[in-house]
Amino acid sequence: MARKFFVGGNWKCNGTTEEVKKIVSMLNEAEVPSEDVVEVVLSPPFVFLPLVKSLLRSDFQAAAQNCWVRKGGAFTGEVSAEMLVNLGIPWVIIGHSERRLLLNESNEFIGDKVAYALSQGIKVIACVGETLEQRESGSTLDVVSAQTKAIADKISNWDNVVLAYEPVWAIGTGKVATPAQAQEVHSELRKWFHKNVSAEVAEKIRIIYGGSVNGANCKELAGQPDLDGFLVGGASLKPEFVDIIKSATVKKSA
Repeated sequence: MARKFFVGGNWKCNGTTEEVKKIVSMLNEAEVPSEDVVEVVLSPPFVFLPLVKSLLRSDFQAAAQNCWVRKGGAFTGEVSAEMLVNLGIPWVIIGHSERRLLLNESNEFIGDKVAYALSQGIKVIACVGETLEQRESGSTLDVVSAQTKAIADKISNWDNVVLAYEPVWAIGTGKVATPAQAQEVHSELRKWFHKNVSAEVAEKIRIIYGGSVNGANCKELAGQPDLDGFLVGGASLKPEFVDIIKSATVKKSA
C-alpha cells in the first residue's frame, strides 16, 4: 500500500508578523507536487495560526505546536484542542522532544494529550526519539518503543496519527541520522506496530523523520522504504523547504 508522503514544517518559537507573511508568500508561489503526492502541514507559533491559515494556499494545512491535555478552563498559558477546532486548525504536534526534555512531559502525559486531541477531531503528529546518551548505550529501540506504547495504551484508532521519529541528538545540531540509521529505526517501529497493534496499522501508518533535514539530504532520506516524510525544523523557515517538499517525488518514482 502506498503511503502518502507527509512534510511538516515546525517553525518552533520563531517569527514576526512580517517574517511569517514573507515565508507564507514564498510557499504560496512555490511549484510543488500535487496533494495526491504529498501532504504539507505548517506549524507556526500559536499567535500566528490565524494569520497563516488566512494567507496559506488551499493545498497546505496548518498545525498547532502543542495543545492542552483536556478541556480548557483554569490552565493559564495553555491552548485547548477545542480552541484549535474553533479556529479550524486540523493538526497538532504532540510530544516533541523539546517539550519532553525541557518541560518534563512524560510518556504517559503525552499519551493522554494525543488521545484527547484525537477525541476532539484533531489529527496528531506524535513525536518519539532518543537522546545521544540513549543511542550510545544501545537503548534507542527500547526508548522509542516505550514512547510509542504510551500512546498505543490510550488510543485504538491510528488513522489520524502520523508518527515522527526525531533523534534528539539530531535536532538543531546539524547532525543527521544516516539514511541507514533512520531506516533501521523506522523499520523497527513498523515491526513494533505489527506485533503490538495490527498488521494493517503497521502497513498504513506514516512514520516520518525529523532532525536536521535540509535540501541537501532530503532526497537520500526520502528514498528509504519505511520513511514516509519529514518533520522539518530550521529548514522550514527557508526557501529550501520547497526542495524538501519536492523530495516526495523520490517515492513516487520508486
